[in-house]
Amino acid sequence: MNNHVRELRGEQSWSQADLAERLDVSRQTINAIETGKYDPSLPLAFKIAQLFGRPIESIFDPGSST
Repeated sequence: MNNHVRELRGEQSWSQADLAERLDVSRQTINAIETGKYDPSLPLAFKIAQLFGRPIESIFDPGSST
């Protein structure tokens, strides 16, 4: 699944560790999400969307591939 987590994190000048702490997950989880190796659970995807103040579908696009 394509996502914009890395770009959104960069806009905030947050490290992967910063974002992981805010979401209560590991830095490795953030890395795996950003590289497309892991699709977050629905609750985590909603948490990410809420943190960035964006609709979930503007962050995650299951129909596209990179």
